[in-house]
Amino acid sequence: MKAYKLKKEYLKEYLKSLEDFGEVWGPIKKGDIDVYEKISDYSLLNLNALRPILPLKKFLIPPKFNTFFYTKDGKYENALKDVKKRIIFGVHPCEIHALLILDRLYKERYPDYYYLIHRKSTLIVALSCVPDEKCFARSLNTHFVEEGFDLGFTDLDDYYLVWVGSSEGDDLLRCRLDLFEEKITSQDLNRYIEWRKWRDNQYQLNLDLTAMPDIMELSYDLEIWEEIGEKCLSCGTCSMVCPTCTCFNIADYLGIEDEPGKRERFWDSCMLKTFALVAGGFNFRERRADRVKLWYTHKLKAFITEFGKPACVGCGRCIANCPVNINVTEITKILKGEGAKK
Repeated sequence: MKAYKLKKEYLKEYLKSLEDFGEVWGPIKKGDIDVYEKISDYSLLNLNALRPILPLKKFLIPPKFNTFFYTKDGKYENALKDVKKRIIFGVHPCEIHALLILDRLYKERYPDYYYLIHRKSTLIVALSCVPDEKCFARSLNTHFVEEGFDLGFTDLDDYYLVWVGSSEGDDLLRCRLDLFEEKITSQDLNRYIEWRKWRDNQYQLNLDLTAMPDIMELSYDLEIWEEIGEKCLSCGTCSMVCPTCTCFNIADYLGIEDEPGKRERFWDSCMLKTFALVAGGFNFRERRADRVKLWYTHKLKAFITEFGKPACVGCGRCIANCPVNINVTEITKILKGEGAKK
């Protein structure tokens, strides 16, 4: 993997030049939160953003979009024809691991046309980060990344070490090659290694998932699920901000008079009471405790069994945004008998 150096003073000039390839998006501060937005003023770019409230999946699976239009005479028209090219800057390693999970779900077994067309039009420029008290990516080995990005920026104080992760990333870099230094010295590499050691020691949270599928199976009837169910508001926030949650719903809307009808696809959540509601009014998971248990079972058991890794990347969004402070790391400790409630 080829690496270059870019002085920090050239970053905004370089990002501005990427507009020749497409729209440039990045983390911008809005009140107390960070959001991914199209950048019009590069002075607003928040290079210290830790976790934009909505993850990268919002670009690849929009929260709401039309799939097709139809008319009374049986004609159909694809609603998603052209997607603008986008370069997303400031994506952290854990979120790229989430992207690789989405790729596995939507590109391999059952290719999703709508995901694929957005994915093809999106370039990823990664940026290193320093964890806070809610991050636990290191314990899941998602705190570094070797694939899934086009360019990767590591902050080494006065310059960035820039890794080229794809042929398209090479094109992005070469559009302003004059801003980069090609010579990487042993001092640069040692500086990077020391930074990695320092950064890895900043993690305060740990999520040990050793034997978790078996533990989840044995814990199915524990009282802990009832306790969490009583606490949970079933608001769905955890799944909306989670970078790997993929539940969605579809709805058809009939056109009025000569207007075409449309089919709409939108995010949904297994934490919502209506998610398992079927015809006749029966609900497979009417109780909050059952919905909470399903969410954790999928993340920490089913996905590990199926794919060999959890559907969690340690970004800390669910911890940061839960209104009643439900914490996945605390729940796993209780399930393993560590710090269990008396």
